[in-house]
Amino acid sequence: MSTTTLKPGHPALATALADSGWQIAGLALLPVRVIQGFIYWGGGSRRFIYAPSKLDAWGGHSWMAHKFHTAMPGALLGLDKVIGFLLQHFVLLYASVILFSAAELIVGLFLILGLYTRASALISMGFSVVLMLMFGWQGATCIDEWTMAAANLAMGGTLLLAGGGAYALDNLRLGRNPALADRPWFRWSAGSLPLPLDEQRFRTLALVVLAFVAAFDISTYSYYRGSVITPFHGGPVSPTKHHVTLTNGALAADGSVRFHAYLDAGTPEAPSHIVDAALLAAGSGEVIAHWDTKTLTSLPKTAIVNDFAYQQFKPGPFGIVAGVGAMATITLPPAPGAAPLTAPGYVLRLTSANNHVFTLALPAAH
Repeated sequence: MSTTTLKPGHPALATALADSGWQIAGLALLPVRVIQGFIYWGGGSRRFIYAPSKLDAWGGHSWMAHKFHTAMPGALLGLDKVIGFLLQHFVLLYASVILFSAAELIVGLFLILGLYTRASALISMGFSVVLMLMFGWQGATCIDEWTMAAANLAMGGTLLLAGGGAYALDNLRLGRNPALADRPWFRWSAGSLPLPLDEQRFRTLALVVLAFVAAFDISTYSYYRGSVITPFHGGPVSPTKHHVTLTNGALAADGSVRFHAYLDAGTPEAPSHIVDAALLAAGSGEVIAHWDTKTLTSLPKTAIVNDFAYQQFKPGPFGIVAGVGAMATITLPPAPGAAPLTAPGYVLRLTSANNHVFTLALPAAH
C-alpha cells in the first residue's frame, strides 16, 4: 500500500499493493480504527493515569466497584449473579477490575497503532457485548450505555473483517518480514493484508458477522426499549424510576419490623430516599405504627445490615438513603405510641421522597 512502508517483494504483498480497493479501504477505515482504539484506551487510561481514584478500593465512591454494582439490577444472562459474587469476594473483584481496565488500555492502544489489529478488534467486540449486557439498560433520557456499546460492536466487526490497512505497525512488521504474509496466524490477527479466504468464503464470513452484530444489537434494543416489533416501553428494569423490592418481612411481638430491601431500578446518578414508613392493619388500612423522616434519619447503624460493602442502605439527612443495587436487612424499632398488635395480618408501607410507595405483607406478630 502506498501509504505504508511495505515493499512489493512478496506475491501476496504485491497483490495487495496493486489493489486500489484495498488501498482505499485502508484509508477509509483509519478514522474507525483510531477512534475505536481511543474509546477503549480512554477508558483504561482514565483509571490508570488520569483518575486513579477509580482503582482505589479504599478511596470512596469513585472506586469502580460502585459502577459495577449499579449495573446489577438490569444485567442480563446471569451477569447480575456474577457481579454479586464478585462484590462478595474482594480479591476476585479487584483482580477483575484491574484486568479489565488493563485489557481496555492495551486493546485501545493496539488499535490506535494498528498492531494485531484484527485480534484487538475481536477483543473489543467482546468488551462491547459484555458492556451491553451489563450496562445496556441504563440511561435516564435514552439508553446511552447501549448506544455506545452497540456502535462499538459494529466498529469492531468492521475492523475484524477489513483490518486496519493504512498507517499501521502491522504493516511495518510485514515490511520487515514479508514471510509473515504466508502465516495464517498473522493474516487472521493482524490487519495488513486481506484475510486468507477466497471471495465466497469471505462473503459468508462477512454476512455471519453482520448477522451477529445486527441480531445482538437489535434484540437487546428491543428487550430494553421495544420499538422493533412492540411499542416503545421503559424497559423491564426502569433506568429512571427508583424501585425497592421488599422481602423476608417479620413482625416481632414488641412491634419491631425486620425486612430485606433491594433497590433494583432507577438512575445510578442519584440516590433514593425512604422518608416515611408505616405499619398498617391488613384489610382496614388502619395505621398501627409510624416512623417519620426524623426517626428514620436517626436509626442506629446496627439497624441496617448491608449485603455488600459498596452501594448501601444507610441513615441519611432525609430518612434512609440508598444507591442503585443496594441490598440490606433493615430493622425498624418499636414505634412510640403504636397500637396493640391484634390484627390477623399487617402491611409494611415505605414511601420515598418522590412519593413512590412500596409495600410488603407481614404475618401476625410472634
